[in-house]
Amino acid sequence: MASSENEEQMDKPSNSDPEKSNEVLEWSDPSTCDLPFYVCEFVEKEIGNDFKSLRKVARFIEKIAEEKKHLEEQVLTVSSEAPKRIQAALNNAEKTKSSLSSLLEREATVTESISKHLAEAGPWMEDLGALIDQINEVERHLSYLKWISQIEELSDNIQQHLMTNNVAEAASTLVSMAELAIKLQDSSCIHLLKFIRSTVQFWHKILKDKLTSDFEEVLNHLNWPFIGPHQSRTPVSASSSASLTDFFTSLDTLFTQLLKLQISDELISTPKQMLQKYSLPASPTIILPMQIMLKPLQKRFWYHFTGNKQTNVLSKPEWYLTQVLMWIGNHTTFLHEKIQPILNRAGSHVNAKMEFTRGLVILVLEKLSVDIPCLLYDDVLFCHLVDEVLLFQRELHTAHGYPSSLPNCMHILSEDTFFQRWLTVERKLALEKMDSMLSSEAAWVSQYKDIFDVDEMKFPDCAETFMTLLLVITDRYKNLPTAEKKLKFLELQKDLVDDFRIRLTQVMKEESRALLGFKYCAILNAVNYIATVLGDWADNVFFLQLQQAALEVCMDINSSSKLQLGQLASMEISVFDDMINLLERLKNDMLCRQVEHVFREVKDAAKMYKKERWLSLPSQSEQAVMSLSSTACPMLLALRDRLLQLEQQLCHTLFKTVWQMLAEKLDLFLYQDIILANHFNEGGAAQLQFDMSRNLFPLFSHYCKRPENYFKHVKEACIILNLSVGSALLLKDVLQSEAPSEGSKVPSATAALNELGVYKLAPQDVEILFNLRTNWPNTGK
Repeated sequence: MASSENEEQMDKPSNSDPEKSNEVLEWSDPSTCDLPFYVCEFVEKEIGNDFKSLRKVARFIEKIAEEKKHLEEQVLTVSSEAPKRIQAALNNAEKTKSSLSSLLEREATVTESISKHLAEAGPWMEDLGALIDQINEVERHLSYLKWISQIEELSDNIQQHLMTNNVAEAASTLVSMAELAIKLQDSSCIHLLKFIRSTVQFWHKILKDKLTSDFEEVLNHLNWPFIGPHQSRTPVSASSSASLTDFFTSLDTLFTQLLKLQISDELISTPKQMLQKYSLPASPTIILPMQIMLKPLQKRFWYHFTGNKQTNVLSKPEWYLTQVLMWIGNHTTFLHEKIQPILNRAGSHVNAKMEFTRGLVILVLEKLSVDIPCLLYDDVLFCHLVDEVLLFQRELHTAHGYPSSLPNCMHILSEDTFFQRWLTVERKLALEKMDSMLSSEAAWVSQYKDIFDVDEMKFPDCAETFMTLLLVITDRYKNLPTAEKKLKFLELQKDLVDDFRIRLTQVMKEESRALLGFKYCAILNAVNYIATVLGDWADNVFFLQLQQAALEVCMDINSSSKLQLGQLASMEISVFDDMINLLERLKNDMLCRQVEHVFREVKDAAKMYKKERWLSLPSQSEQAVMSLSSTACPMLLALRDRLLQLEQQLCHTLFKTVWQMLAEKLDLFLYQDIILANHFNEGGAAQLQFDMSRNLFPLFSHYCKRPENYFKHVKEACIILNLSVGSALLLKDVLQSEAPSEGSKVPSATAALNELGVYKLAPQDVEILFNLRTNWPNTGK
């Protein structure tokens, strides 16, 4: 039993411990070590020093013998199966080779038969190709003849309709023929194209001449064109009023038939290359009936405003511009009431009045293109022409709704040579205007000085005139067709602002000896007014659009820093920011000069007040009534007078800045030069507080509710100097004691000062003020 248990115990590690078994197998792999060494190690591992384990040798031998037998069987099986697989693979290869040879033989046979067939069929293919080419040629001829037949059929139909006086059907048939011609436009049959075009042209001329003659006759009966303003209301005389309906019916019919000829008219007519160098926007040809209606007006226009006629005067462009506006106004009612309904019934999207206006505007453009070159070097006449053209353009847009997308006078003025001349003249005249406005006697006087509500900013006349000049320039160029041209004018405006700023600076320097004088203050008001208006303009939609255009230009030419581009794109800055910053700098410089001048004057007047004997003044109880120190009177009088003077001469915002700056400087002066430079007994401290709180502070009460808040140093110093002795001693102890620990009921120095209303002065400043008091009891403290 013991031996069997030992055998079981010896067997357990190899069966129950797979990890250990794996270690043994891995360690005892004969393929990775010497065989004798492997055997020795195996015996040592399995038997070891235990001789009782020798009885297991027989079983090990049997087990190894079985494994050997099993391995031999596997080797025999593999060695017997391998030749069979190889043989099968060789057989498959032989079969594949045989099939491939068979396919190659068949391919050669088929190739030979195909070559033989192609050789036999070659002559047939040549004959068949020739026959096919002949058939295609015949089909093309047949198609060609069909087109000719169709064109001749339409031509015959037009002839028959005309013979029966059926003009409407003839016009409709011509439309069909014109549509055929449009379909054939890409054809290479140049003779067919020529034939159909000549046919269309032939019948178009006949129909157009006939309809034009009838149409003009009807227009004559209606007294077209309407030269007088009341003529359109009574187009026919009273004696022929019975036939009024017949005339309008004929007008409707003929206008519609002429409208049908529009397609053929555009097909055979060469588009008029009107004023190519002026980059006019593309626009359709004026409809045929409107062309006929415009003819008599065109004749009148060219008769009166060309050649040696007395009405053709270069210095009077307003004559022909006004005449065109009158013609538009005279015919508006008739076009709306009679012509527009005809167009609507015909399914046309043309606006009768706009078409009529466009035809007349083209006359003006042609006239301008001839006149402007003659006026380029005469500043007065050129400027007058530009003024009249801009007025004409504004009237067209506002009164007649003429869109800027159609050809207009601004396109002529935008031509590079004309535009550059316009810009030069605009600059020259603006500078002359600036010279005259600054040299005027009323340049620095506000024309609204007697009207308080209007004169809040107190801007002088020259500043208002200048901003009006800039506004007029804006109105003149805002309808230019391209952003590039608008930006050129914007640069001109900025240059003018900078030039005006420089002129104001020069005048300011001339007036620097009288910093509180009327003219100096007027200059300051002017600078503030211009900067304010430019700031308002920066939010205008027009200038915001120009800012976007400027951003695109800057990105294209990469002329600005990334910071500037980012600020422009995010609207952080405006197109006028550079000018506004320069104006603000000038304004601040002038304000500082004024404040410094007033401060020096007040400081000089305070010399005796600084020498006041604050140590020996009687206490408040010793005086019946407290009164202002006599030495403070000159200082306060000078301050009052200057504040009143500046209030009257400066606008509200500027004066507010002035008195606040002055109050800040006075606060430091009184604190540093008077309070800290003296010692105070009880009466001196009370007198100082009375002078400040009852006399100085009220001077500023007209401008704010709590003026003492602008004199914090002085106010808080008076509080400290006028503390009762007991309170002063307690506060002194708090200031001199160390910082309180957590939970301590002793208040901190800052909290103690805040309870007294002292927020500006630091504890060290308060201790200095305590040292200036002389009314301490003899307590040794």
